[in-house]
Amino acid sequence: MKLWQKDTNVNAQIEKFTVGRDREMDLLLAPHDVLGSMAHVTMLAEVGLLPKEELPVLIKELKQIYAEIENNNFTIEEGVEDVHSQVELLLTQRLGDIGKKIHSGRSRNDQVLVDLKLYIRDAIENTVTAVNQLFTLLIELSEKHKNTLIPGYTHLQVAMPSSFGLWFGAYAESLVDDLTVLQAAYKVANKNPLGSGAGYGSSFPLNRTLTTSLLGFETLNHNVVYAQMGRGKTEQLVAASLASIASTIGRMSMDVCLYMSQNFAFLTFPDELTTGSSIMPHKKNPDVFELIRAKSNKLRALPNEIFMMTGNLPSGYFRDMQSIKESFLPAFSEINDCLQIAHYMLSNIIIKDTVVTEDKYKYIFSVERVNELVLQGVPFRDAYKQVGKEIEEGSFTPNYNINHNHEGSIGNLCNAQITAQKDLVLNGFGFEKKSKAIKELLGR
Repeated sequence: MKLWQKDTNVNAQIEKFTVGRDREMDLLLAPHDVLGSMAHVTMLAEVGLLPKEELPVLIKELKQIYAEIENNNFTIEEGVEDVHSQVELLLTQRLGDIGKKIHSGRSRNDQVLVDLKLYIRDAIENTVTAVNQLFTLLIELSEKHKNTLIPGYTHLQVAMPSSFGLWFGAYAESLVDDLTVLQAAYKVANKNPLGSGAGYGSSFPLNRTLTTSLLGFETLNHNVVYAQMGRGKTEQLVAASLASIASTIGRMSMDVCLYMSQNFAFLTFPDELTTGSSIMPHKKNPDVFELIRAKSNKLRALPNEIFMMTGNLPSGYFRDMQSIKESFLPAFSEINDCLQIAHYMLSNIIIKDTVVTEDKYKYIFSVERVNELVLQGVPFRDAYKQVGKEIEEGSFTPNYNINHNHEGSIGNLCNAQITAQKDLVLNGFGFEKKSKAIKELLGR
């Protein structure tokens, strides 16, 4: 079944190529397609395009299909093009002609748009939860290890004192910025395209404000042409926000791989969380973090992939958009898997607390010696030269008692302020509104 099919059967080879992986991808959109249809038929009854007595019949059956999807009893049958066709087919099989009425005032274009936006909203909420869990752990580890010094690096050369408190806290604060970007993407996605039709509206007296309220959108895409132009753009912006998160955890993973190597030996993990070598019995490989790094780089490429698919398209709908789903929809499970396994690994991290006492790291305290002389009244440039001479002559002796107390430094991590910023961003998503609307739509 195809929503657009008339009396001509499409060539089998053409159908195979044009449908692609749509049936597989559309299973992810199935519950959202039903919700969109529930809001749409409610609106049709409100404006007189559907008899009032037929509305509860349709709503009841749509709720039944929704329950079947929740219980994994829903499939897109062979010969059925997509989830939209499958839902309408089931309604027609079960209700007869009433089921054929749900597409009035609607196109597959705005139907898939609303499905995607409903999916994106829920998927972003799940990702926000995973980010928040990792953030919380990083702050806990930052506080726990705030007095454990490690070398800081510039140009991969030992530079100045850092600490595990600073290191964990840095990635926690990075996640706050990532959440800010993700919130912006959520606001773009949280606009209702339903009623834009094929991109040019409808002659029916649709009430788009009503469907916006029923589905818990913050507002609607007002201009129907732009609603269709938002296909691809929304996915690209969301993908960019996922790429921002991926950049943070990918960079952190690179640090872990370095710090776990014997050349650094700052940290390690229990043997059962590492892998070995087929010929080298001593190996403990950080495969989890290497795979996080690889998957993160893949996610960072996704916005550009989407841009390359859409960057040369004029306004209006084109089948190119279908290809985006195959890369975009699985991205959420990819980033969530990485966040969750990173949380699990870091929950079991083993920190070495005597790193900076090794002789090779003594020069990270050279700036401390310069600052000590400056506090005694020596001009900075003279103090710099004096300490440089001590290092050249081999007379430099490190002082391990550092005093970094300004905001965000080793002795003043500002973790409470960073957490407050994170909470402010979380509260800005407003997930409660969409969750409440969907519960009301389902009668739960």
